[in-house]
Amino acid sequence: MSIPDQTPRRPFDLVIFGATGFTGGLTAEYLAANLPSDARWALAGRNPTKLEAVRDRLAAINPAAGTLSVLVADSGDPDSLRTVAESARVVITTVGPYLEHGEPLVAACAAAGTDYVDLTGEPEFVDKMYLTHHARAVASGARLVHACGFDSIPHDLGAFFTVTHLPDGVPLTLRGVVRTKMMISGGTLHSALAQMSRPRQMRQAAIARTKAEPQTSDRRSRVRSGIPHHDATLGIWLLPMPTVDPQIVQRSAVARSEYGPDFSYAHYAGVQRVTTLAGLLAGLGAFVAAAQVPRLRRLLGQRIPQGEGPSESRRASSWFTVDFIGEGGGKQVHTQVRGGDPGYGETAKMIAEAAMSLAFDDNPVTAGQVTTVAAMGENLLRRLTDAGLTFEVIADKP
Repeated sequence: MSIPDQTPRRPFDLVIFGATGFTGGLTAEYLAANLPSDARWALAGRNPTKLEAVRDRLAAINPAAGTLSVLVADSGDPDSLRTVAESARVVITTVGPYLEHGEPLVAACAAAGTDYVDLTGEPEFVDKMYLTHHARAVASGARLVHACGFDSIPHDLGAFFTVTHLPDGVPLTLRGVVRTKMMISGGTLHSALAQMSRPRQMRQAAIARTKAEPQTSDRRSRVRSGIPHHDATLGIWLLPMPTVDPQIVQRSAVARSEYGPDFSYAHYAGVQRVTTLAGLLAGLGAFVAAAQVPRLRRLLGQRIPQGEGPSESRRASSWFTVDFIGEGGGKQVHTQVRGGDPGYGETAKMIAEAAMSLAFDDNPVTAGQVTTVAAMGENLLRRLTDAGLTFEVIADKP
């Protein structure tokens, strides 16, 4: 694939759109503390007064942030988004739900040849953006990287880390098992409600994307459908997770030869007790059912307004682990990814480091809609390890 020259010098290396929101503010704080001293970046959003307040807060972390530029832009104003995209090498967006607010910025970045990262966990949005904007991004050289937070970096990079400890050139099977203690924000709740209310549209977008994607003749990658069961290796009960993560892992396996000629992946939540498993099944069913009824969906959404999230003390006590069991070539390996507050502190770290990797690292040559592993792979794995996330081999059995 021939990729156009890198974007010409622009005013900013990075622009964060949505810095006045809950997760956007945490991401801006992480950037203020961790960007290289010579990085050029800016804040973007629709309310200049709130953006200036964020800038003042960032200046307490890094005095240099007190001079940050403020760009006024709105998801309903394509001209303002085009200005943002054309001014930056990489745009970070934390403005969701992405089905409602996300496409105009994707379109602007695809047209401008600007790299893009977001936090979406909405499969329909990811598939629709591929269908509508992938080809334009390939032509412009833009890398459109969705799901750069807890959805789906620990699962995508964790699966990649695991297969690098398995034999080359053989069929591989992998299962990922996530366990968390966390509180959700209003943005996460509203995104989940929006996606769960659209099962037919989500299925149609997935089918259309499958038909549009080029098929590989020499390698196969699949998602395995699971059922609730007890995992003898981990000693816990598993519940299949209807998230975007398995599709992201599958697409990385198509893009990278390390996953072997025939790769399959299954994705679960893990719990200790069968009674907890039964409660999760009932709760998930009730949530999906309520999301289909507009009045109930509105009532659920009112529990946590958009822009609000858990307190700092709640986040400090949050954690996550993702265990991977990989098998192939007569070998089994058990790995684990773990970190702190998955939904906010670690998510802000993940998307910020992903954006910095796109801006500053020597990454594989890619363009169009790509996964974190395809776009950044080893570089992002190194960055996140250096930033405090743990990627560890627990057991390695020949």
